[in-house]
Amino acid sequence: MKKNSFLYRAFDLYYDGFRNMTLGKTLWAIIIVKLVIIFAVLKLFFFPNYIDRHAEEGDEADFVATELIDRAIPTP
Repeated sequence: MKKNSFLYRAFDLYYDGFRNMTLGKTLWAIIIVKLVIIFAVLKLFFFPNYIDRHAEEGDEADFVATELIDRAIPTP
């Protein structure tokens, strides 16, 4: 890649910035840990495994197809 290209200059900017961080690395680590915890909690409490509870073993694909069809074309 040429050193004058936009992609090289953008990569170099971020690479150099992260390489010279001292306090920033700690802050990024804290942010990443917090995001992992938040998404893990969201997954556990707000997005239960609906298909596992309502579909029978081995019949998950048919259950999803039926649900999609029934919700797209409501029966009167």
